[in-house]
Amino acid sequence: MTELVLRPLADAFMQVGVYVAVMVALFGWLRWRYGDRVTDGLTSRPRLGPLVGALLGVSPGCGGAIILMPLYARGKVSFGTVVAALAATMGDSSWVVLAWNPVFALQIHALLFAVGLVTGYVVDALGIDPARAADRRVAAAPAPVGLAAAGGPDLAGSRRLPGGLLPRVPASTAFWGLTTPAFAVSVPVVFQLVDPGALTRSLGGVDPYLALGVLGSLTAALIFAAGRGRLADDSLETAQPRSLRETLRHSAHEASFVTVWVAVAYLGWQVVTTTTGFDGSQLALTGLVGVLVGAGIGLIPGCAVQIVFTGLYVSGGLPLPTLVANAISQDGDALIPLAALRRHSAALATVVTTVPAAAVGAALLVLL
Repeated sequence: MTELVLRPLADAFMQVGVYVAVMVALFGWLRWRYGDRVTDGLTSRPRLGPLVGALLGVSPGCGGAIILMPLYARGKVSFGTVVAALAATMGDSSWVVLAWNPVFALQIHALLFAVGLVTGYVVDALGIDPARAADRRVAAAPAPVGLAAAGGPDLAGSRRLPGGLLPRVPASTAFWGLTTPAFAVSVPVVFQLVDPGALTRSLGGVDPYLALGVLGSLTAALIFAAGRGRLADDSLETAQPRSLRETLRHSAHEASFVTVWVAVAYLGWQVVTTTTGFDGSQLALTGLVGVLVGAGIGLIPGCAVQIVFTGLYVSGGLPLPTLVANAISQDGDALIPLAALRRHSAALATVVTTVPAAAVGAALLVLL
């Protein structure tokens, strides 16, 4: 029971969740404190659009890419800027690889940045922009109530996505109360600075790694359930928190979302390997088929499936080219507000990002 169920739950929180929580809180604070300065400079220098888009997209999580979507809807940034951000983002899957191997995470994010940058500039050079084409078709028609003069939706009056405001979940306080001691235990254990057995014996037989990890995953599950399975970053409002308190609540919600799906991946993998003896070496998602499947899964909106997919790689169940194809193709939760604002642009953008995903994945098959 312990190794089959409890250990995967503990690993999900102690190996991923606590680090995600710390990093999400840090990036949330940066978005709260400095977010507008980046976008203000972007709208005044359109030629730098794909560069800034790739930089925002490659930042961990979905918030960097999300803040570009209202700007595109207002006609302030190019379609290439949006595509650059979507190709560069790894969504909340980035937290999984950052917690697992920071050096590897830097390498794959550098690759994502380069791919997003090139793809964004190519899209702009080709003049691809479905929103601009649609605006030309309706330019002569009277503007309906609620549309801005630029042809895009007036965000002040547009439909807000469900979950725009985070629920005031009391469990978020417990989450941070567990994260602090869990981080203090996780760092020496995960990086093998102390003997876990000795640590357990010093506490009278109580395994702090297992206890804190299981409690952390269960608390994350409560927050996940209270939020109805939605990621906190799936709306325009939460892309940039308005207070430190909201930042912490938002961070607990987002970290819980990632923790739950990582726990699903870890637990599922443990059950499969224990009951069938399957260890990943028999997996068919290799070669060109694996690359195409990884790119195809990236078409699925949101981060949940992508987190599970990345968790399989961390567990040893996927080859690198398949992961890279998925990382480039996936658009994280940034696609959700884009679809609400510009449906046709969102559909085209997610298809466009699968092209470099398949190409780069196939190239890695040859090089590795």
